[in-house]
Amino acid sequence: MVHEYPISQITTGHLASEPREARSSRSTLLAKFTICTCMTYILLTGSSRGIGAAAAAALRERGVEVIGHQSRAGDSDRVGTDFREPMAAQLLWEEALDRSGGDIAAVVNNAGLFAANPIDASDIEWLDSWEETLRINLTASAQLSRFAVRHWLNRAGNGVRGRLVHVASRAAYRGDSPAHWHYAAAKGGMVAMHKTIARAYANEGILSFAITPGFVDTAMAGDYLESRGGPGLLADIPLGRVAEPEEIARIIAFCTLDAPPSMTGAVIDANGASFVR
Repeated sequence: MVHEYPISQITTGHLASEPREARSSRSTLLAKFTICTCMTYILLTGSSRGIGAAAAAALRERGVEVIGHQSRAGDSDRVGTDFREPMAAQLLWEEALDRSGGDIAAVVNNAGLFAANPIDASDIEWLDSWEETLRINLTASAQLSRFAVRHWLNRAGNGVRGRLVHVASRAAYRGDSPAHWHYAAAKGGMVAMHKTIARAYANEGILSFAITPGFVDTAMAGDYLESRGGPGLLADIPLGRVAEPEEIARIIAFCTLDAPPSMTGAVIDANGASFVR
């Protein structure tokens, strides 16, 4: 099935009344960015639980072949690589290329580590925790994004060559707790990387989107909520609750399959109005 963005969905008022020749030219430009979802493969990191598992399910419901990832031993659905190892991202990319026959249409950078790193830890413990979080949350995403961009640049054709979707965090803009400097820095770096990629490669048909959730109802967020006072922390969320993994998964699926090309470079907040930019 080919998903197109009909001209009627984006024209309004005076645009819809343009001469037929102008509309035809505009329609031709839009057709350049059609996406085929039949036998399309998407690489999704951190897909064994939480947001990643929900995103894998949402994408498969759309008929997409998902190549998942987890840090432990892999299986038929997920490749097992530990991003704490420098070569892990490259091994994952090569295995994904092999499983897909080279037909990877999108990469979703979702894998993440959220672990406290108090400033009164020993110097070596603090540094080790900082570097581990940056490697898993930012460096691996940068490596996979680089491999994907280079792969797509070598693709023939004038349509959308590939899409990157980066699951960052509200912390990229608002910051985080005193024990999570490293997490906020990694997610801020991810958003900056995303914007750079979007600006650099939009005219090559390579699109980039970022999502910045607040708290999500996962084991990782649950541990944090408990450490910060549990239900009392919900008072900071006007919606009155944290997001469900399925809500973030729907945004991931939208960015991966449906978001129009003009949205490239966008950062989509999903935090229950706990931080409004």
